[in-house]
Amino acid sequence: MLAKEAGRLLKAHGLTVAVAESCTGGRLGDTLTGIPGSSDYFAGGVISYGNKAKVDLLKVRESSLILKGAVSEEVARQMAAGARKALHSSIGIGITGIAGPTGGTPRKPVGLVYICVSSNKGAICAKSLFKGSRSQVKTQAVEKSLHLLLEFVKKKH
Repeated sequence: MLAKEAGRLLKAHGLTVAVAESCTGGRLGDTLTGIPGSSDYFAGGVISYGNKAKVDLLKVRESSLILKGAVSEEVARQMAAGARKALHSSIGIGITGIAGPTGGTPRKPVGLVYICVSSNKGAICAKSLFKGSRSQVKTQAVEKSLHLLLEFVKKKH
């Protein structure tokens, strides 16, 4: 299980993680806290579904939302950094995307998700286009987030 492996690795390195979720609606936080002992490494999370929450709670720049849109790498980076800072965590994960079934455009289709994992040692971000139902897009985004977290901890810490 990815969440269990991520928890083991975070604990072994003495790291904590905080999440900022939009399109996944708290599913990543739920997955991480589903592991017994997760309070040792899970700092908390923010479900910033609306832009106001992104700006007010995570300090995402309004200019980024206007120029790049909420579904962008730039916003995912700022969400990850904002969660890390707000929750005093070693690592932050930001997830923003379009889970569907509506809301997509030709430039930003349903299933488009940006994920960023960051710490004071750098960041790793990914753009994905997931297929399937709303629930399937959310599940795939969580799995991708956990893979990125594992990769990040192994490379950066």
